[in-house]
Amino acid sequence: MVRRIAIDGVELACDDEGAGPTLVCLHAIGHDARDFAPLRARLRSRMRVVALDWPGHGRSGLDREPTSASRCAELALGLLAALDLRDVVLLGNSIGGAAAIRVAARAPERVRALVLCNPGGLVGGDAVVRAFTRAMSAFHAAGARGARWYPLLFAAYYRTVLQRAPARARRAEIVANCRSLAPRLAEAWRSFGEADADVRALAPHVKQPVLFAWASRDAIVALPPARPAIRRFPNARVEKFPAGHSPFLETPAEFERALERFIAELPPV
Repeated sequence: MVRRIAIDGVELACDDEGAGPTLVCLHAIGHDARDFAPLRARLRSRMRVVALDWPGHGRSGLDREPTSASRCAELALGLLAALDLRDVVLLGNSIGGAAAIRVAARAPERVRALVLCNPGGLVGGDAVVRAFTRAMSAFHAAGARGARWYPLLFAAYYRTVLQRAPARARRAEIVANCRSLAPRLAEAWRSFGEADADVRALAPHVKQPVLFAWASRDAIVALPPARPAIRRFPNARVEKFPAGHSPFLETPAEFERALERFIAELPPV
């Protein structure tokens, strides 16, 4: 079932299917709720799965605010309130993971646990990080302006993001939409270099169980620099997957087993 809900002036679309404990899925920038369609199909007989499209992605409308993890967190909180969801497991990838951390810290009564796949915000924004995020923002801004070389370079870049064969079809869909996604990607990458992108101070306040499901082949959102921040979460563990950025897409069977083990071990609501 597709729901359309107005949150803070934005028409958001989300898939909402199944019954049972609720899993809310927050996708990476440039992706959309289709990332979670295979997982939703496997889980819908025993869980309710809600998968959101961020503004300007998938079926959701545009936002008056630029794309950032903090803005995504505001909208995710609005969605949870609009659907009256509590005690959910939040699954967030990349910017979706950074947003999930903010939601869990601000509204702990709504979040039972977190599953974070290569979340942003766990490394400080030093000069190298700021230079890289500015370069990536400029790359996507050129695509938004219609640079002829952009689709070819975007496709090459995305072979490093979604590396494994199970994600090939999803990667092709994202690459095919790269020009329409470019403005949002430029905004998001610009935000990643700002001080507000850093969520490390929130880590001690996230008391819920956290599974860091890390794609270990990710060269940009890499695990080693994030380890100090991960150790600040009171109740967290890490499982690694041989993937580029999104283990639920690239190593779906292994990810699903880890997810189900994690949920089975959660304290009862």
